[in-house]
Amino acid sequence: MNAPVPPTPPRDFPIRRGCPFAAPEEYATLRTEEPVARVTLPTGRPAWVVTRYDDVRALLSDPRVSADIRRPGFPALGVGEQEAGARLRPFIRTDPPEHTRYRRMLLPEFTVRKVRAMRPAVQAIVDGVLDDMLAAPQPADFVASYANAVSTSVICELLGIPRENLEFFRDVTRVSGSRTSTAEQVAEALSGLFTMLSDLIAERRERPGEDLLSRLVTDRLLTGDLTMRELLSVVGITINAGRETTTSMIALSALLLLRRPDLLEELRAEPDLVPSAVEELLRVLSVADSIPLRVAAEEIRLSGETIPADDGVIGLIAGANHDPGRFPDPQTVDLRRDDNHHLAFGHGVHQCIGQQLARLELEIALRTLIQRVPTLRLAVPYEEIVFKHDSATFGVERMPVAW
Repeated sequence: MNAPVPPTPPRDFPIRRGCPFAAPEEYATLRTEEPVARVTLPTGRPAWVVTRYDDVRALLSDPRVSADIRRPGFPALGVGEQEAGARLRPFIRTDPPEHTRYRRMLLPEFTVRKVRAMRPAVQAIVDGVLDDMLAAPQPADFVASYANAVSTSVICELLGIPRENLEFFRDVTRVSGSRTSTAEQVAEALSGLFTMLSDLIAERRERPGEDLLSRLVTDRLLTGDLTMRELLSVVGITINAGRETTTSMIALSALLLLRRPDLLEELRAEPDLVPSAVEELLRVLSVADSIPLRVAAEEIRLSGETIPADDGVIGLIAGANHDPGRFPDPQTVDLRRDDNHHLAFGHGVHQCIGQQLARLELEIALRTLIQRVPTLRLAVPYEEIVFKHDSATFGVERMPVAW
């Protein structure tokens, strides 16, 4: 009589990328053999990961799935993430109707029409940042001098925040977004940000301007729609989320193009191809792979597997965006790919509010770089580039370039 086959022990998660421009190779195995798989998180807690496009899409739109970080089963990947999040209550880690309330406040600021109107301002920011980089000594760190400078300057422009110390915002995110930061370290990093914002809010009470922060103060804080604590949380997450993923996408996209001169030449020959290229780069790079952290509020079934109520579950963006059942030849970077309905910005009620602004920034940042700096090159061997494997958003830590 054959003995029963023991269940496969849960894999450790997160899984590192072998290639920075693709999903981890193990995702393909999971998608075929175990599309809804049990894993063990860095905290020691169990959870589930989902790798198929249709399953991830269904998961992120299922009202039986919660994003509330206070739930005991929340699959936090950082050691201090859940404790800090439960204290600060970022709206992306809340459920309707609370989440809906915050989302309705911000959605009017990120409509297609409003973002289109920002194009001249974003172009001016990109041109100015590039002027500064080209005037500085070589080599330059592309991440600090261009990618972070562009994304942080744009979000500061939107909110009406002075751009005196762009690296300050990056430092805050480096701590708050690290999977190794304790709750105390996250709180300390954010306290500096909140102190700065509190001073700016006090100024806007007396002298409101035309920026988003002024509108939130005038229309929400002073009317009682938001408390001071809630306003700080909303603005804080808007800054962190709005700049970190875009910084990563600009830097990683530029690195991929430098490694693929054929694609670079294709874009130089056809600049109008850049918007399509942005969509493909968003799909391929999937820098927000494990951002969609959820808890099954009720028992749910995906691909024949039952996820019990109260279990943590993660919809893997890179897994979905590299699913050959949805994207033919998903490893190929096809700048002309049709029907590119990727999930880089998530899906459902938590889909990224600022996705149109992110697209605009990426388009302008890449197009301007390609047109103005045709001699851009890495200043160190590719093997020396350091990647952010332990951050909530995958990306490049430092990227020395010359021209």
